[in-house]
Amino acid sequence: MWAAGRRWGRQEQALLWGALVAAWEVAWGQLRYSIPEEMPKGSFVGDVAKDLGLQLPALSDSGVRILDKGRTPYFALHGKTGHLVTAERIDREQLCENVHRCMLRSGVIVEDEMKVYGIEVEITDTNDNAPSFREAETELRISETTAPRSRFPLVKAHDSDSGTNSVQSYELSGDEHFSLAVQTGPGGDQRPELVLAKALDREEAAFHELVLRASDGGEPARTGTARIRVAVLDANDNAPVFSQAEYTVRVPEDVPVGSTLVTVTATDPDEGLNGYVIYSFHTISVRASQIFHLNSETGEISLKDNLDFEELSSHELEVQARDGGDLSDTTKVVISVTDVNDNAPHILTQSALNEISEGAPSGTVVALLYVQDRDSGPNGEVRCNIAENLPFRLEKSFDDYYRVVTAEELDREQVSEYNVTVRAADGGSPALWSSAVLWLRVLDVNDNAPVFAETRYSARVPENNAAGALVLRVRAWDADWGQNARVRYRLGEGRVRGAPLSSYVSVEAETGALYALRSFDYEEVREVGLWVRAEDGGAPALSSNVSVRLVIVDENDNAPQVLYPPAAPLAAGAGWAGVELAPRSAEPGALVAKVVAVDADAGQNAWLSYELAKATEPGLFRVGLHSGEVRTARFPLARDAARQSLVVVVKDHGRPALSATATLTVVLAESVAELLAELGSAASAAAPGEPAGSLTRWLVLAVAAVSCLFLAFLLLLLALRLRRWRRSQLLAAGSGALRGVPASHFVGIDGVRAFLHSYLHEVSLTADSRKSQLHFSGASCCDTLPARPPPDEPAPLLGEDTAAPPQAQPNTDWRFSQTQRPGTSGSQNGEEGGAWPNNQFDTEMLQAMILASANEAADANSTLGGGTGTMGLSARYGPQFTLQHVPDYRQNVYIPGSTATLTNAAGKRDAKSAASSGGNKKKSGKKEKK
Repeated sequence: MWAAGRRWGRQEQALLWGALVAAWEVAWGQLRYSIPEEMPKGSFVGDVAKDLGLQLPALSDSGVRILDKGRTPYFALHGKTGHLVTAERIDREQLCENVHRCMLRSGVIVEDEMKVYGIEVEITDTNDNAPSFREAETELRISETTAPRSRFPLVKAHDSDSGTNSVQSYELSGDEHFSLAVQTGPGGDQRPELVLAKALDREEAAFHELVLRASDGGEPARTGTARIRVAVLDANDNAPVFSQAEYTVRVPEDVPVGSTLVTVTATDPDEGLNGYVIYSFHTISVRASQIFHLNSETGEISLKDNLDFEELSSHELEVQARDGGDLSDTTKVVISVTDVNDNAPHILTQSALNEISEGAPSGTVVALLYVQDRDSGPNGEVRCNIAENLPFRLEKSFDDYYRVVTAEELDREQVSEYNVTVRAADGGSPALWSSAVLWLRVLDVNDNAPVFAETRYSARVPENNAAGALVLRVRAWDADWGQNARVRYRLGEGRVRGAPLSSYVSVEAETGALYALRSFDYEEVREVGLWVRAEDGGAPALSSNVSVRLVIVDENDNAPQVLYPPAAPLAAGAGWAGVELAPRSAEPGALVAKVVAVDADAGQNAWLSYELAKATEPGLFRVGLHSGEVRTARFPLARDAARQSLVVVVKDHGRPALSATATLTVVLAESVAELLAELGSAASAAAPGEPAGSLTRWLVLAVAAVSCLFLAFLLLLLALRLRRWRRSQLLAAGSGALRGVPASHFVGIDGVRAFLHSYLHEVSLTADSRKSQLHFSGASCCDTLPARPPPDEPAPLLGEDTAAPPQAQPNTDWRFSQTQRPGTSGSQNGEEGGAWPNNQFDTEMLQAMILASANEAADANSTLGGGTGTMGLSARYGPQFTLQHVPDYRQNVYIPGSTATLTNAAGKRDAKSAASSGGNKKKSGKKEKK
């Protein structure tokens, strides 16, 4: 009972000293504990949480655990208490054979801090093994002639315990002839020897039985026994003798199995059986007996199993040589194993991250590694490295622990994941190495804005597109990942013609498809500029803009619009109508009318061409393809109808082409009477189409028409009388043969109406039309064409002998500018420009005659002045009709058969004025004499 209490007191003292040492060394990052062997599983080793200053509630959250070094785990960390406990029963003799101090090393890792603390636990020995002999029974042969005090070595007892628990003493019992002597070897071990105390006599006793007892120093002490039988032999004078008292050999650990390591030699001078030596192991450990083999005849010690320096670096053997007379000698053999670089470094990953944010700062710990090499010396020196092209570096943390940290900030858009290869090489020659691969995925941070595929977008959209039609797609990519790379599109703010941009176009948020919400009209909107914004799904979101230009493409959706001739007001749905005059004596190529049209479209869709679709007399007229000018194609014939109806088709160049029609009525007249009659008949022909009116209205209109015709006839008759009288006077005076002017000279031509109503003039006629005189009244220069001459300035009758005032310069408003002329072709004659007469007298005479007739008819209820039965001339040339509404045909006024051209050129007008003025003066002189 007292011994048990003493034993537990010593264990408590050992634990106390271990705790003190642990408290001292925890500040240096090293925890030391000491426990006896053979403690049951779960036994307390030390309070790691207290020694490291860790709080118990945060112990599990901090990720504190025991490091795994790839060996059998002998310790565990209790998660609730923070105590270090044994994970299994520990046998010191199994772990640390032939080692004085048995130390088990481990470590604790705090994963949140990525810190490692070393733990050393010393396993102290307990007396759990009794001494034992290799052979339980040994036989010795001793000659009877052996002298007293002779010594015979005995087999040593083996105790796996260490220190005082190992073998401490030997005792011999059984016979007075023998005693026991214990020698101390070079290593401090005890070697028992049998000493002959009294001479033997074989005849007295052939055998002697002895018992050898070995005791250790444990409490209580343990013992082991071996039986020794001594056989008494006849005399053998010489014992074998080894050549060396101790054999020492150094062999590398990689020596092949079967190799001879050393040969021991013993000699015996006796002859015969007494000189024959046999070798055997006298003292050898269990492990050594498994590794080494001794040839009993030759003394060669060979290898029968691989050596391992890391397991055991030295082996001590005792070899005995025995002759036939049972005399023997022993020697010691020490085999030292030298280290060979046969172990590559081993890398264990203690803790590692699988994911890291690309925004993590430089120096962030990624993994914690433990690197070990079982070799020693330079062969066990390990160098670790990481490839230089990776943004990571190694830092030594503690002992053989390394930390893998980031060397710079990571960029997921460049590399989204890493396979970090850590390479460990030792210092051997050749060096051995091993590697470990750490897989690390980089988590995305929203650090990239969306980028459009193009710097700007443009699309051509045809007008009249369907609402909801796809215009184009914008596409943007975001180099980020996941939600940060999800791009959504939206329109920027803007307005188009005062309306919000969103009412014209829309963009689909997910696909970037741009749709037209309404039908575009090129004539209203020709181009739409907008901005599309791409925004990612990060927080905060990043965005970018791109410019989009939509060009509206014109479509042929507008038919040509005829400006001249104007639309007929009474014939609903009949297209366009107009009345023009042409002389029957007109030459081919003479300008009759000009159709003016415009197209609201643009480009090719607005290019207009003119065609004569229908005519009363095919071949009589032709139309300029691009100018729209209606000209005579041949001389009018007598059989040609007086009233010609022309239908001109105006087409654009679109696909399909659109067209409009204009209807012209051309009256062929040889004289004013024929002209008026034709106009009257045209008016009468138009009357049936009118709605029925009251009887009184029709009677009034009929009386007015008859009165106008009668008055016009009287005026015409009077004019003819005066003309004949004038001619007779001229002939009688001998100024030349009088000849009448043919009726064909009095023909209305295109443009005369505008000319007659723009100017009041006086005409003097002679038989020679080249000497006629035409005077313009300066008071009538205006832009408004009057329906009749002012009453205070009547047109002079033919034959009046009045002094001609000097001819005034033409009104500058006579000719329109190039931009004022209607139509796309202006006043260019193009290919239809014909030869124009230059006979000014015929032109002036014709103008005077028509003016006189028109004035006379206007006084008689203005039959031609806009009545419902007329052709609408008063409506066309009434008081409110200005020159801006009249096509420019003044340059086209001509007299058939003459080459004179009526223009507004100042030089021509001045020259002709001078010539006419001279002729008139001569005529006036002759008239005054008469």
